[in-house]
Amino acid sequence: MDIDLLKTFVEVVRTRHFGKAAENLYITQSAVSFRIRQLEQGLGVNLFIRQRNNIQLTAPGERLLPHAQMIITGMQRAKVDVALADNMHKQICLAGTPNVWDAFLQFGITNIVSAMPGVSLVAEVKAQQESTRLLLERTLDLAVLFDPPKVDELVVKRICELPIIPVSAFEAANSENFFDNQYVYVDWGTSFSLWHAREFNGHAPPYFRTSTGRIALDLILKCGGSAFIPQLLVWEQLKAGELYHVEDVAHTSRDVFVAYHRDNEQTPLLEKLVNLLMELKISYK
Repeated sequence: MDIDLLKTFVEVVRTRHFGKAAENLYITQSAVSFRIRQLEQGLGVNLFIRQRNNIQLTAPGERLLPHAQMIITGMQRAKVDVALADNMHKQICLAGTPNVWDAFLQFGITNIVSAMPGVSLVAEVKAQQESTRLLLERTLDLAVLFDPPKVDELVVKRICELPIIPVSAFEAANSENFFDNQYVYVDWGTSFSLWHAREFNGHAPPYFRTSTGRIALDLILKCGGSAFIPQLLVWEQLKAGELYHVEDVAHTSRDVFVAYHRDNEQTPLLEKLVNLLMELKISYK
């Protein structure tokens, strides 16, 4: 099966638009349509329900999607592995959710790279569910997550705890007005959501909701407001007086976990990487 047909299929699924898929793939829209027809003819099924401005997957299309993603990822890793063979390098594919990258991994990735000179590191942003699936399919070596997957085939370890504190762009912010002055709710995972609902039940709905801490930080810096953000992510802004720690509002923390497959052939390397993450010195000075 032609890998380009699968890449085109996945891009159409992602954009839900043949024209946008064509732009992203740098080909014509007619070429996208032709590739999809080729794939459908080869499989003997229709993959999409085509309606004006509404492209939906058929049941066979839904079943093809995870296989197509796995094949594409496997092919990409195979190309890298072959290219590295002459230098006898090892490769580790590491993924973190967007919030984990914002709040933790970005501060330690340089230490990892410098401490593992013989290893080619592939670092990606992946959602929680996708990371778990890729770990089980052996196309991802290590995932860093806030919510640990409960799967027997995976080794899961807690590596650190991140303080999440209430901050505001307004110096006069306090427990009385924190949620009433452009409060931005950030989804820091299941345990945070439960804590937030328990501690702050009855307050007005948030001014803005986001699943990414970086978006919340940029928003309150430019437009004003308040949010719960990991201390490490806002430390520079607190020092510069651009944000204020609202100390009379309750704060919390999130545990950070790593997960990898029990039968991964690179387990010693993965354990070294995990130890580097656990030893990462988070400084608030």
